[in-house]
Amino acid sequence: MPVERYEGVHLGSTPEEIEDEVERGVLLTTMDRAVGWARKQSMWPATFGLACCAIEMMATGAGRYDLARWGMELFRASPRQADLMIVSGRVSQKMAPVLRRIYDQMPEPKWVISMGVCASAGGMFTNYAIVQGVDTIVPVDVYVPGCPPRPEMLMHGILTLQQKVRTQEPFK
Repeated sequence: MPVERYEGVHLGSTPEEIEDEVERGVLLTTMDRAVGWARKQSMWPATFGLACCAIEMMATGAGRYDLARWGMELFRASPRQADLMIVSGRVSQKMAPVLRRIYDQMPEPKWVISMGVCASAGGMFTNYAIVQGVDTIVPVDVYVPGCPPRPEMLMHGILTLQQKVRTQEPFK
């Protein structure tokens, strides 16, 4: 298994000492980095598929794209077990309170990915019935553009969010 190394972290003074410590299984890190790594590796998304983007989101979790490589193979149906909400598709004014209620039921820390142009900015539906951006209802961490975005784009958005989660300080 390859060892994930971070810049600025020195285990030994020479490369040989570093390799000896890695082979012995010694890992030196801060609590913030350990918690960030654990959160990054164990995100459980709550699906909130509303339109055509939901098909692409389901394809991302299927065998061809395999989100299990990044520890996200469990799409949760219960918001109380999820810490990531993927809003995929257009959000109507009627659905907005439901989306907010599900977001409020999720435990802290929680993150949101806005998938597709409809969720991000209302898409081609510039009328009174569609919310013009899900960020007016819940705070969004990562936007995934496209109509509908390909599974590769959602995976890139998830990896971007994981990088953000890994580098933020959890104990503030």
